[in-house]
Amino acid sequence: MNQTMHARVRAGDPDAFRELFQSYAGLVYGYAARATGDLSLAEDVVSLCFLEAWRLRERLRDEGDTPRPWLMGIAVNVLRNTSRAKRRHQQAMARLPPPPVAPDFSDELVGRLADAEQLAAVKRALGRLTKGERQTFMLHVWSGLSYVETAQALGIRVGTVRSRLSRTRTRLRRLAAEELAGNNPEPARRRGQLPDDRRLLAVRSIEERTR
Repeated sequence: MNQTMHARVRAGDPDAFRELFQSYAGLVYGYAARATGDLSLAEDVVSLCFLEAWRLRERLRDEGDTPRPWLMGIAVNVLRNTSRAKRRHQQAMARLPPPPVAPDFSDELVGRLADAEQLAAVKRALGRLTKGERQTFMLHVWSGLSYVETAQALGIRVGTVRSRLSRTRTRLRRLAAEELAGNNPEPARRRGQLPDDRRLLAVRSIEERTR
């Protein structure tokens, strides 16, 4: 999307904005789906993000050839607000009487159990990162933004993005290992001591998912 297209978006050209949506809705959806683990909520985030982008279209500048940093900055803010609203809703629902017990379909899930456990471990591990670590990791690693674009989206320096990502990758591997081991930190290991082979394979699998 070139600067001429940026100008058309700022001017409210519906065709230009349609092109913006078609080009980047999938990016926003992927970011939101991974952040929340809720596909329905991710769809809401996409809708709200582009509504907000339309409202703020005059702020789209001609810097660079892509509006990804500007758009993903909006997505980060929309997701934060949407997640807060979801938590408030969950807290309200938690005060209601429990629903009837649902049938047990565990036999149907046996084949996917290990995979689900690993995905759940990744999500729990991400939840234990700081907000800045989580947002930086997801924008750069999962959404494919460059260091510069990630910095622009979050309003921080490129050097901060690089150092934060290095720290976050190390923390995420350790936290995921802890979650797979039982959701509790392990006792401290002596230098050079490795985890058992089975857990090591699971953590490597998680690393592949988070690249």
